[in-house]
Amino acid sequence: MDKTAKYTLTIILFLAFSVQGIQAAECPATGGNFPDLTIAAPGTDIERNYLGLKEKAPFKVSQIRAEVVILEIFSMYCPYCQKEAPFINELYSMIDKRPDLKGKIKILGIGAGNTSFEINVFKNQYNILFPLFSDEAYSFHKAVGEVRTPYFFVFKMNPDGSNKIIYSKVGSIQNPEQFLDLIIRESGLKQEG
Repeated sequence: MDKTAKYTLTIILFLAFSVQGIQAAECPATGGNFPDLTIAAPGTDIERNYLGLKEKAPFKVSQIRAEVVILEIFSMYCPYCQKEAPFINELYSMIDKRPDLKGKIKILGIGAGNTSFEINVFKNQYNILFPLFSDEAYSFHKAVGEVRTPYFFVFKMNPDGSNKIIYSKVGSIQNPEQFLDLIIRESGLKQEG
């Protein structure tokens, strides 16, 4: 066995033993609670303000100031996530233009396995206006059951920081208007007008 083959085998064995015994959590389901996971610090003050955070530091899901949170698990390399980007942008714009919803519903994305650089490339390429966060080590992804992408969690936030999942599914939201109507109905958000 040559030097390269021995080196490759050593790495394979190291990786096999390193991940042995580590299992993903079960995927949080509709009706359950979304785990209070820690997310990396927002990249800008605009993102920090949008999420209602006091500091530009790592934060927990429970610290997001919103009545409803839409969280997308995506990967910049996922062709379905790339195809989904315009729908999510449209959903964001619909919420932003409605005074009865703006500030009540917040959207964020977690890039499974993506570096900060890759997140910025995706954000610029698809003109994403809501915060995206790197999950380079897949720790967030593992904590939510290693879901396929794109995966959407929508949860209603309670005043005490706890939450209740009202939507937990893989795949496209397809029609942003219908998806928003579903969120409003399932969350019980009060609308003006």
